[in-house]
Amino acid sequence: EAAELLGLMHYMEGLRLITAAELVAPTSDENVTVTDTELSGVPVRLYLPRRAPGGLRRAVLYFHGGGWCLGDAGMRGYDLMSRRISNELNAVVVSVNYRLAPPHRFPAQFEDVYSVTKFFLQSKVLSQHGVDPARVCVAGDSAGGNLAAAVAQQLSEDPEVKIKLKAQVLIYPALQALDLDLPSYRDNADKPVLPRALTVRFWSEYFTSEPALREAMASNRHVPPEASHLLQFVNWSRWLPADMRKAHAYASPAPGSAELARRYPGLLDPRASPLLASEARLRRLPHTWILTCEHDVLRDDGAMYAGRLRAAGVPVTHHHAKDGFHGVVTFLAGPLELAVGHRLLNTCLGWLKENL
Repeated sequence: EAAELLGLMHYMEGLRLITAAELVAPTSDENVTVTDTELSGVPVRLYLPRRAPGGLRRAVLYFHGGGWCLGDAGMRGYDLMSRRISNELNAVVVSVNYRLAPPHRFPAQFEDVYSVTKFFLQSKVLSQHGVDPARVCVAGDSAGGNLAAAVAQQLSEDPEVKIKLKAQVLIYPALQALDLDLPSYRDNADKPVLPRALTVRFWSEYFTSEPALREAMASNRHVPPEASHLLQFVNWSRWLPADMRKAHAYASPAPGSAELARRYPGLLDPRASPLLASEARLRRLPHTWILTCEHDVLRDDGAMYAGRLRAAGVPVTHHHAKDGFHGVVTFLAGPLELAVGHRLLNTCLGWLKENL
């Protein structure tokens, strides 16, 4: 923050220096061949199992977290996660390095992951990698969970895509930017890893560096009156289970500036906020696994999406970790290795083994 105030660097550039320290080279081992390459012109880290396939393999397209501004497929936590998915599921894993904000704003991040997914789902590409077209999944955590949800929605309506996803895995996903005063935002406003102020900063930077939007989002006054009909899709008094509503009283977000929404239409775009999708759109989605964590501002996004998907008739497994916090699944190696991170990743892998 000090460096930004002094004009030395953008806030996100400073945070990116921290993530850069976590990068590891694409190193193959006895189980998995790892390479950095490109698919559809987008950088990806590709994980190919070494053991005999015994038939066609599963595939997982993975989108990393980092608030659309940070993160890399080559970070140690993501590299370890991708290796485990590839090795334990005997699956091809495509971990995508989409463009980041700033300088790239919405919808660049979505366009990158969608382009890679659509390219990979071509019969000739699946065949080249020995992948079963009936066993492909999109997955991601945090901002990557947002992108995975948005990709699954768009694919279900794309007439050019003949191959359908078998599943989607959403790990503590960010799914809506309309109401940033959910019970989980109140309960976890100052919790480590992802406090409310940083969440607001990530959301606003996804669209612009203009302080006016960040300030409006911080006060939860950024939805214009003409978009008030969309609030039904993120009404936590309806979509949250009672034990997550607790003693909180619902209040609809105060009306915001129509001018801000006009300048940054991504605010109201389901590709940025998948919770805004209609029930008709949700009905077409594949079998879904959602992880939420109690100590996480994004807890209620995932829980509401689980509720909306169930109401639309989609098979959903919602795993809620009472001892979990944002980012926990990447805490897989020292000095920040945590048993809860391994346990939750194992739960996810167990579901994938049964459902992909």
